[in-house]
Amino acid sequence: MALAVTHRSFPRLHAYLAAGLTVLFVAVAVTDTESSMREDPPPVRAALALPDPAPAITATGAGLAGGGSTEANVTRQLPLPVVQAAAAAPPLPLDWRSARVKHNDSLEKVFRRSQLSAADLQCLIDSGPLGKRLHEVHPGNDIEFVTDDAGRLERFRYSPGPLERLEFERTQEGCSAHRTVAAPAVQTVRRQGVIDQSLWLAGQRSGLDDRITIRLARIFQWDIDFVLDIRKGDEFSLVYEERRHEGQLIGFDILAAEFVNQGAPYRAVRYVDDAGDDGYYTPSGESMRKAFLRAPVEFTRISSNFNLRRRHPLFNRSMPHRGIDYAAPVGTPVLASGDGRVEVAGRTRPNGNYIVLRHGGTFQTKYLHLTRFAKGIRAGRRVRQGEVIGYVGATGYATGPHLHYEFLVNGVHRNPRTVELPRAAPVAVGERQRFAAQTTPLLAQLEDFRQGQAVAAR
Repeated sequence: MALAVTHRSFPRLHAYLAAGLTVLFVAVAVTDTESSMREDPPPVRAALALPDPAPAITATGAGLAGGGSTEANVTRQLPLPVVQAAAAAPPLPLDWRSARVKHNDSLEKVFRRSQLSAADLQCLIDSGPLGKRLHEVHPGNDIEFVTDDAGRLERFRYSPGPLERLEFERTQEGCSAHRTVAAPAVQTVRRQGVIDQSLWLAGQRSGLDDRITIRLARIFQWDIDFVLDIRKGDEFSLVYEERRHEGQLIGFDILAAEFVNQGAPYRAVRYVDDAGDDGYYTPSGESMRKAFLRAPVEFTRISSNFNLRRRHPLFNRSMPHRGIDYAAPVGTPVLASGDGRVEVAGRTRPNGNYIVLRHGGTFQTKYLHLTRFAKGIRAGRRVRQGEVIGYVGATGYATGPHLHYEFLVNGVHRNPRTVELPRAAPVAVGERQRFAAQTTPLLAQLEDFRQGQAVAAR
């Protein structure tokens, strides 16, 4: 449809504007028409496959001219969403089940409780050297396994320790096995504490794991009685190396330590000798370890001291008390105070269950009123210092659960708490230079830490 424009209807300026717009619309229409007649080059496709373009959508527009009309066909390709292929469904997670290894368990017992067959167990054992290790599983650990719909074992795994895992998988030939070992995170830690009530509370306040506190006490146990000798104000400093896995403490070694007991300082440093054996020594190379323990049991109190003129509580008459009575709960482990041989493991009416150890030709120790002996303890058996030989009881002439401990030198009873104990062997002369090279930096770390803490305290 044409529009009529006259000079009589509009002012001159409006007429000029209308004419200009008409010329502009005509120019645009001609340009679009020429563009639609030219053949566009093919579009460049990306490396990824895209769907074929949709049919073109044509839009029709009108232009204004002085007395006519112009039509133009404009073609545009509108973008469409990219269609991706459906991803493959992820495999279903394995249905792992677990069972706890109990005290006195064998893997056969665990398999029976878990409704796994003896044939499945034999398949694991026949897998090779790793399978043979399953003959010994540790109480408190877990086994994990996967079975098929028929209850047949398909996968199995067991961790003998926090860093090691044994994994087994059923194959067409039987069972295959492999072993993985994780590397722990290792760091050096320094701690210091002052005793207010007890060593254990002081250790916890300083951030020590209780296991490290126990190890610290064992290093100095030959010189310090941690039940009777500890005083308020005693202090300790130590440098240790800890090993962690997944945030859990799985191992540690105390490298150097100092304990100040009633003003007397004791220092110890760890040394690994040329044969790979480790021990704790004074800075001069003397062994911290004595040939005997002062107290072969973790006791709560001394219920009766060494006293050759003691009045017996049952018979109300003067009877020599040739040992020390360490009161402790029934079942508390009793340790061999030194390396030796079991001379007697028997029972009498006054002694109850008792053990006599012979330590060479000079020393002898006796352990009375036991509730029972440790497994394998019998006359003639060799034992090592610190080995469990029995358990606290109240058998024989006993008024309550305790260990009666005697110490004899050349057949003469001596007070176990005051007798001078022979030391273990010092660092060999041929290793003194190696000892100094290994321990001097550790002692320097300990000293720097102590001085730094002293400055901070001031």
